[in-house]
Amino acid sequence: MTVVGKLVKICPRCGRQFGCAQGAPGCWCEGVALRRETLAELRELADDCLCPACLGEFSARDDHSGDGSPTQWAKAVPHDAIRARGVSALWGGGAVAALLVALLAGVAYGPVSIGIGSILGSALSHVPLVHLHSSLSAVDSAVLWQLRAPRVVLAALVGGMLAVSGSAYQGVFRNPLADPYLLGVAAGAGLGATVAIVYLSAAGSPEVLPLAAFTGAVIGVAAAYGLGRSVGGVLNTGTLILAGVTVAAFMTALQTFLQQRHSDTLREVYSWLLGGFNGATWHDVAIVSPYIAVSSVVILLHRRVLDVLSLGDEEAASLGLEVRRVRLVIVIAATAGTAAAVAVSGLIGFVGIIVPHTVRLLVSTSYRAVVPLSFILGGAFLVLADVLARTVMSPAELPIGVVTAFFGAPFFAVVLRTMRRGLT
Repeated sequence: MTVVGKLVKICPRCGRQFGCAQGAPGCWCEGVALRRETLAELRELADDCLCPACLGEFSARDDHSGDGSPTQWAKAVPHDAIRARGVSALWGGGAVAALLVALLAGVAYGPVSIGIGSILGSALSHVPLVHLHSSLSAVDSAVLWQLRAPRVVLAALVGGMLAVSGSAYQGVFRNPLADPYLLGVAAGAGLGATVAIVYLSAAGSPEVLPLAAFTGAVIGVAAAYGLGRSVGGVLNTGTLILAGVTVAAFMTALQTFLQQRHSDTLREVYSWLLGGFNGATWHDVAIVSPYIAVSSVVILLHRRVLDVLSLGDEEAASLGLEVRRVRLVIVIAATAGTAAAVAVSGLIGFVGIIVPHTVRLLVSTSYRAVVPLSFILGGAFLVLADVLARTVMSPAELPIGVVTAFFGAPFFAVVLRTMRRGLT
């Protein structure tokens, strides 16, 4: 018998049923550390895994011993695949190489093509103590450093944030189709941006629109959490998701009402909603970077916790995890980073689903690999999507949300087929 690709086992100590990934990276017992003596004791007690509750008892006993003995992962079968947790050098190097290639393509291609050699020469000419003269003209240099470079860097930051937030939401809510907009971020940001465009003359002040979108996104998530708490379901992921859907529906209705009342702003509103980096500046990069940096680091530090959370609240709590607190920290980090990204880019869908699932299919299901690789490859993916957006119909430019949706729809079909095979 299997449940979503996991074996259902019977604990040899207490007889309780539990899910087990049979020692694969990302299995729940990766989050349990025991003394060598305790692990030897378990080997004599049982040949196979114990359930989370029983294993948690041994782990708690070791924690209280306080003798500082070396710990060892409580895996049932210590083979090479189990020891290879996290990102291998091959996949890590490949992801970084893909990002570098995407960044070079982003600054090289467009209505005006600039050679790779000229780009590298211009970059080296800005390095102190390197006396190299750039071969670019003043116009090409301005295009490279004032138009394309900030656009490419911003796309990489936003793509990385959306992808890593998607992986965090999927682990926290145990839903493979969860994305960064799950708790009303998109609806709140859309409503905030619409209010700014309609009432606050956002077109005349570039600072107003991102601030309004960020504020709307934060209000949307706060309302979803407040609604979930009011019905006593904060610890229940299903209730929290339903609260997010409810808040999103209400905010979307308000946004549609405002659009109908001010139809002259429809073009500008939809242009923002479909996302894009046209007009990105270094100022935008400076504004969004601290939010993305802090949010990404928090999620990265909780990547092992996400492996435990993805198995369910009861099993996570039996291992000593404070589920409510940890979930709140991860959701706040993912939401703050997503809100900041949305504020400067508009609503760009599917990145938080495409990239994490690609990492799972190609590399590992463990969040120790999914989280860091999602950030790197998410940046590369969105930079390349932006290249397509501004070259496919050059000199016209497609909204980047259209490009990501073009890839996201068939990818959904792949994910659904994979889930179906896991359930049979």
